[in-house]
Amino acid sequence: MPETRTETVTINMGPQHPATHGVLRLVLELEGEVILGAQPVIGYLHTGFEKEMETRTYHQNIVFPARIEYLATFIEETAYVLAVEKLLGITPPPRAQIARVILMELSRIASHLVWLGSSAIDVNVSSAFMYCFQDREGILDIFDMVSGQRMMHGYMRIGGLQWDLPEGFEARVRRLVDGLAARVDEYETLLTDNLIWRKRTEGIAVLSAEDALRYGCTGPILRGSGVNYDVRKAFPYSGYEQFEFDVPLGTRGDAFDRYLIRMEEMRQSRRIILQALDLLPGGPVLVDDRKIALPPRAELVRSMEAVIHQFKLVSEGIRPPVGEVYVAVESPRGEKGYYVVSDGSNRPARVRVRSASFNNLQALPVMLYRCYVADCVVAIASIDIVLGDVDR
Repeated sequence: MPETRTETVTINMGPQHPATHGVLRLVLELEGEVILGAQPVIGYLHTGFEKEMETRTYHQNIVFPARIEYLATFIEETAYVLAVEKLLGITPPPRAQIARVILMELSRIASHLVWLGSSAIDVNVSSAFMYCFQDREGILDIFDMVSGQRMMHGYMRIGGLQWDLPEGFEARVRRLVDGLAARVDEYETLLTDNLIWRKRTEGIAVLSAEDALRYGCTGPILRGSGVNYDVRKAFPYSGYEQFEFDVPLGTRGDAFDRYLIRMEEMRQSRRIILQALDLLPGGPVLVDDRKIALPPRAELVRSMEAVIHQFKLVSEGIRPPVGEVYVAVESPRGEKGYYVVSDGSNRPARVRVRSASFNNLQALPVMLYRCYVADCVVAIASIDIVLGDVDR
């Protein structure tokens, strides 16, 4: 009898594949339909934002973070301005901090709705996709009401907010979150006990706690493997220590656990928003320091000093003292950190973004080992990567 030989086949998945959640290429090594190796190939969306931020003033750089993790723009903007505020040694007014929390948690819900809808359509459950995007529209309408933009808001400022929350904001947010609990229950009715959904996600793309820590995973990926780490609890910022909320954890580390965690996170975000609305104080939304914050427009017509400060800030920007800081926040995908180095000039000497998507993607080969080709898209969806966050 001739000796039996087994050969593997190497194929490309992407970068044009419509189900890879961005411009991602995977090189798969297959034995039949079984994946023996998976190599993510990134760089197709590289933008150079980090180096671009080193050529502009601190204030001008506010436009860049929102374009990195573009599904959670308020969270991204807040991470950057928190780093600059730490360099300057300033704290925004209480109203600005609570308003940031509300907008960040709305961003988290909106991002999870995109993940849920697109993940469902990946396994051919198209109705959930339409329902999720309908609910997301309500959140984007509130963002438009606050900043004038549905995405890429540019609303956060070093020392606070661009302007105060508009009239009717609180009532509108309450109406939206009041209906959210029932909507999340509806999504779970559609999916949690759906036989197809369970078959496609349970036991798929398993990642142990040890491997999750080894690859530096954070967010729902890490918590799905049973590791209790949430930046909002571990290193509170913007007043998160005032709020009561739970950190959901998984036990199996598979795609189904990550689904359950994100569903519960939407409920916990709603819980935080309601507490924040009750705590939202009056008062200013920007620090009263003319060398950091632009003066109110009304002052420009009657104060030459205000005009001078306006001119200096717009033309030259601020000059933080020499130093370096790292500030992290909890994005929908995990720990998002900004490392900013100041050399005393009006531009940062170095900006480094610690993106959750990049680290989480590195664990994909471990998740896919000995899975089937059909499970590849499910595994990618369960990571919830944003390719702008990966490539930067």
